[in-house]
Amino acid sequence: MKRWGLMGLLALAACGPDDSSDKGAQSQVCPNIIAGSLSEPVETRHVRAPLTDDDGRQRVIIRYRNQGVMATARVHQVGGQVTATFRSTPAVAARMSLQEQRALLAEDPTVESIEQDQEWRALAPATAPIHPILASVARGATPREFTPGLRKVQAHEVWDVDGDGLPDPDRPTGAGVRLCVIDSGLDLEHPELRDAVVAGRDLLEDDDDPSDFSSGHGWGTGHGTHVAGIIAARPGHGGRGSPQLSDTGVMGVAPGVELIITRVLDIHGRTHMSFVLAAVEYCAEQGAKVISLSLGGGVPSKTTFEVFAAAHAQGILVVAASGNSNAQRVDYPASDPHVLAVGAVDSLDQRATFSSGGSQLALVAPGVDVLSTFPRGQGAFSTVDVRDTRPLSRSLLYAPIENKWGKLVDCGGGATLDSCKGSTCSGFVAYVRHGEVPTDMAMVNVMKQGARAVIFANSSWEGGVDILTMPRRGQWVPAVTITQAGGTVLHRMLGELARISMSPADYAYMSGTSMAAPYVSGVAALLFSARPSATPDQVKHALLSSAKDLGPSGHDEDFGHGLVQARGALEVLTQLP
Repeated sequence: MKRWGLMGLLALAACGPDDSSDKGAQSQVCPNIIAGSLSEPVETRHVRAPLTDDDGRQRVIIRYRNQGVMATARVHQVGGQVTATFRSTPAVAARMSLQEQRALLAEDPTVESIEQDQEWRALAPATAPIHPILASVARGATPREFTPGLRKVQAHEVWDVDGDGLPDPDRPTGAGVRLCVIDSGLDLEHPELRDAVVAGRDLLEDDDDPSDFSSGHGWGTGHGTHVAGIIAARPGHGGRGSPQLSDTGVMGVAPGVELIITRVLDIHGRTHMSFVLAAVEYCAEQGAKVISLSLGGGVPSKTTFEVFAAAHAQGILVVAASGNSNAQRVDYPASDPHVLAVGAVDSLDQRATFSSGGSQLALVAPGVDVLSTFPRGQGAFSTVDVRDTRPLSRSLLYAPIENKWGKLVDCGGGATLDSCKGSTCSGFVAYVRHGEVPTDMAMVNVMKQGARAVIFANSSWEGGVDILTMPRRGQWVPAVTITQAGGTVLHRMLGELARISMSPADYAYMSGTSMAAPYVSGVAALLFSARPSATPDQVKHALLSSAKDLGPSGHDEDFGHGLVQARGALEVLTQLP
């Protein structure tokens, strides 16, 4: 799930004097600097954001008695607009004026209730410290396409018994199983996923093109492409990923699974409950055995309960991310009794700092610094070089992909317009201790002082580096994050020439329970592939009873039943009657 809480800050050129009395700071910000995020163009909001109803109408769910007979006609009679009619529950989604039209419907004896069509969100990428030693997929690793997360959940032990790095014939790879990803859409031409998609639907625009790209508006978040790659990236079909990846790319947990792609998230990572419920019904229509949900944030209702119950009754296992708020309760719909809730762990099997837990948490899976597919050319791999010192680094998502160099200048926490001591308007590389102010605010402050690139050093966790995100639109400079240890070394090199190099990639690192849920979804697909007649309850039992116990013995609120284990789950499933 995706946590988007980034500050929307518009910072235009500022040329006035600086009030700081610190003689080490320049007396004024640099002229003609435009820095900060920009609001979405009007045309983009209208086309791609389903939550903006300029006519003043609001979105509601109308539940009817008697199986909703004539429900659609009655909504039209009072002037409302039906946007979805559900089959698994007697309800319709509609846009209507709450004052007049709702009052008329409320008087109708066939109406059971009128409820808000809740806003749900993708809640990743989350900020999470990663361990530098175990974080990267090493160049030349054997087999090359196996990521640390894939190994951690034992996926390769199910379909690569001979250890040659490729799926073995007649082993379960997800082949014959349809898995539905309900998310932001997909880069349908990504080489790792192009052959995986068998059906798709865009619920926002009501067409059969679930692309995460819109002509004239560019790419969406890339969230759905990242999720889909964790599940289904094909062997030997790599995209652009040098120098960190070979031309074979990465491999998904279930590299033979058939993907159904449903787009419900707009370019801001938002949606309405009705779109998700309609997507669940579409997935069922298309024969899905597994549904993967890396979104949520609503509250349960009778309508949502009935839709997820119907999916379970049709033989579908629904998997959802637990949430990124570090709460001791999982978000909805992960908390639904017919949904499997998945939290996130890091490379050392510790609970991710953002991962929500609680009594309803079922499993955990890798969710920190996860490498997966991303819209072509929109991801980036980075290198930081100061006097031949190259600390582990990660480029900021959605920041410019450029190469920059300059004197390394200490900008503290980037909290003020005089934070960069020894800055110059001719350009420099800002060294910023991350965490004192929001990332985008620190970026604006140092850019106004002349920074042409930014290095964020993690200052709050020993040995880690954060995955950070910039607002999607705006004027920014290239930026990376590094470990605290790397930051300590670079801090001794202030004044030296620093180089930041970035190469466009068809891949990206992301963190969040959004990344953990598809690992479990992929493992579930492997089990259905091995035993097509299995029920959702049988697959769930195999997943839970075979999980690697990470916390106190048995189920606990930090790890659920433990880390999902594909080989162990398959062994349990094959022993069931």
